[in-house]
Amino acid sequence: MSQNETPLFTGLIEHSKKNPVQFHIPGHKKGAGMDPEFKKFIGENALSIDLINIGPLDDLHQPKGMIKKAQDLAAVAFGADHTFFSVQGTSGAIMTMVMSVCGPGDKIIVPRNVHKSVMSAIVFSGATPIFIHPDIDAELGISHGITTDAVSRALEQNPDAKGVLVINPTYFGISADLKKIVEIAHSYNVPVLVDEAHGVHIHFHDDLPLSAMQAGADLAATSVHKLGGSMTQSSVLNMKEGLVSAKRVQTILSMLTTTSTSYLLLASLDVARKRLATEGHDLISTTIKLAEKIRDEINAIDGLYCVGKEILGSKATHDYDPTKLIVSVKELGISGFDAEKWLREAYNIEVEMSDLYNILCIITPGDTDIEGSQLVTALRELSAQLKKHGDITPVTVMLPDIPVLAITPRDAFYAETEVIPIDESAGRTIAEFIMVYPPGIPIFIPGEIITKENINYIKTNIEAGLPVQGPEDYDLRHLRVIKEHRAIR
Repeated sequence: MSQNETPLFTGLIEHSKKNPVQFHIPGHKKGAGMDPEFKKFIGENALSIDLINIGPLDDLHQPKGMIKKAQDLAAVAFGADHTFFSVQGTSGAIMTMVMSVCGPGDKIIVPRNVHKSVMSAIVFSGATPIFIHPDIDAELGISHGITTDAVSRALEQNPDAKGVLVINPTYFGISADLKKIVEIAHSYNVPVLVDEAHGVHIHFHDDLPLSAMQAGADLAATSVHKLGGSMTQSSVLNMKEGLVSAKRVQTILSMLTTTSTSYLLLASLDVARKRLATEGHDLISTTIKLAEKIRDEINAIDGLYCVGKEILGSKATHDYDPTKLIVSVKELGISGFDAEKWLREAYNIEVEMSDLYNILCIITPGDTDIEGSQLVTALRELSAQLKKHGDITPVTVMLPDIPVLAITPRDAFYAETEVIPIDESAGRTIAEFIMVYPPGIPIFIPGEIITKENINYIKTNIEAGLPVQGPEDYDLRHLRVIKEHRAIR
């Protein structure tokens, strides 16, 4: 087969053209049974291929036909031995990776700044996390990757670990020396699992960091929808044979996946793979060029700093993705959320995310000079307005502590608990997640000891308007903690 083929998308179109009489779900029957306004907006073409796993259309849970062909083409494109499509997003693929190698009591080496989905998988599997502290950038207030030294120490102390999980690249586009990490882990016969949610494009251009498959990793959960052109919630799980069983991966993925798989999402993966494989290099070259131009223009604006190659050189910053624009706004005396809100209200611009000190903008093949100029014009105006209104006090970076894990996340999650005021929770063991989303990196995970410093960090994020999520109490006045059993007097 050729990478120009789209067996799944083409097969769905051919089936739609036959216009069969449908006595199967979905119940809207090509749109005839749904709200007319919604049908008109979505369009008949999309609804005609919103189908279910009937015989001619193959089945994601046991693919043998057009889905298998599409996955095989994707495996070739990504340099994998097997590629599995996910309609549960990259979160589903990440949970599959962890649960494919870990069972109750098994150790898994993970960076502390992992996405919530990793910790959810650890809770579900009953695995014990061995945390590696990521390198912290004190200037930007963000976490980078893990170092080869830290991985070596973790494996020396835990040679019985069932896996090493690496974020490559990070949400902010920074990569560690993944190839060396893989070599170290494989010397212990330990598989490497890669959270590649923000790196689908890196495999298709030499000027970007090494992809997981290029570095020899065993499994990689990759968001095609984030930067690769497929529809939201569609991702792939790439795999190399050797230390992990493909049949085990398929079984776990099937357990975590709806039986009513979306063919719209699956078809979008098929066509996104085609475009990346046949046009990806040229498209990404243009994207990198545009991003570098925008970066230079932002760095010419008073009070703003857009991160570039100068961030490289430490053991945790081996390489970076220039299509990610990390813009520090702290010298303007405002938070990233303030900048995000101002851009929305003044210029109708939406950024990828903001935190206390930065905004993050992603540049993709969907962007042009027009959008780039709009962003730069808006940021110039933001700087000019703030400079015009008097003295500016630069924001001081505040970094959260990495809490101590007292008991396993699974034991904490299922323990006997009680709800107490957050101001009385310091020193207690938390039984729920707290994170700022995006990017979804937990401030606390179940089983960690609550500190006053991190309570203050949470409150600072809330006061800045950032989306702190996780606890049952949305207002974050109370936290669920493990119940203490005191001696009876």
